[in-house]
Amino acid sequence: MDKSIQKLLSAVLIFAAGAYAAHFFGLMSGATAPVISRERPLPEIALNPAVDWALPDTLTLCGERIPLEDRRIWEMLDREFHITLWDRAQVYMYLKRAGRYFDSISSKLVAAEMPDDLKYLAVAESALITHSRSNKGARGPWQFMVLAARSNGLRRNGAIDERLNFEQSTEAAIRNLKRLHDKFGSWALAMAAYNGGETRLRRAIQEQNTSDYYRLNLPIETERYLFRIAAIKIIMENPEKYGYALPNEELYRPIRYDAVHTRLKRPLDLVELAAAVGTDFKGIKERNPQFLRDYIPPGEHTLFVPPGSGMAAVNFLAGINGKIAWARLVRSERNPIKRH
Repeated sequence: MDKSIQKLLSAVLIFAAGAYAAHFFGLMSGATAPVISRERPLPEIALNPAVDWALPDTLTLCGERIPLEDRRIWEMLDREFHITLWDRAQVYMYLKRAGRYFDSISSKLVAAEMPDDLKYLAVAESALITHSRSNKGARGPWQFMVLAARSNGLRRNGAIDERLNFEQSTEAAIRNLKRLHDKFGSWALAMAAYNGGETRLRRAIQEQNTSDYYRLNLPIETERYLFRIAAIKIIMENPEKYGYALPNEELYRPIRYDAVHTRLKRPLDLVELAAAVGTDFKGIKERNPQFLRDYIPPGEHTLFVPPGSGMAAVNFLAGINGKIAWARLVRSERNPIKRH
């Protein structure tokens, strides 16, 4: 071996031996090893063993009993329950958004004499995200496809998509679910039809000679659908039991508005309307996501404006050079003429 290489190897070995000796004698003398600083402690959940929460012994959804004594049914629900339960961030967002939307959904369900549990269907559909969009083209908090939206009174074209408006899509979803219940005779089947389509469900009922949702062999997405809704109900009805502590001040607040119904003969710039009611473009746009452009197209519309500004909107619309047919206040935060 070349002498220069031998010298280099010897130097490396001497350095390594010295470093080891310094570390060893440092430990023997009580010197502390370097500590890696952490800006924040490890999450508590990472330090504790997982808890296996049990399903309730009995459960109803929309007043209809789920037959948990059937082991197959129990396992279907158990799967959805634990998948949902351990998606901690998602459940926290469910609870926060529920503070904004659940009261409104519940009041509409009461008015329609329908079960309050149907509000959990919106959570399963969109996580209460009003601009949610699926890879199949469903949009809005209730995830309407285009044809279903139109058949339930929601407009969709290049300038408007009423699936995105929470108030309008909620009213359409309630109408649709009521119709499906009247048609199929149970809320379980109504929800299955909402997810998988009326034609497919009707064919399955005819071919399998049963109208019991829990005995039907359906596409797996539709079979899981009701159990997802039920799992969401279990957790959201009693979040503290499952480790979700959320103070009321952390809940998202409802978006307040006055509602004005109008008929326009020409497009109306949203900035013009915003200035007339004392807000800005964003204040109008966020209350009216159904308008896809920066204007309101001609035709009949319900406009949502900041609370207390409804009459200002009516006066402004009625005074646009006689080019508007009419406008009226249909709901006001200060004077609830009619719940829209």
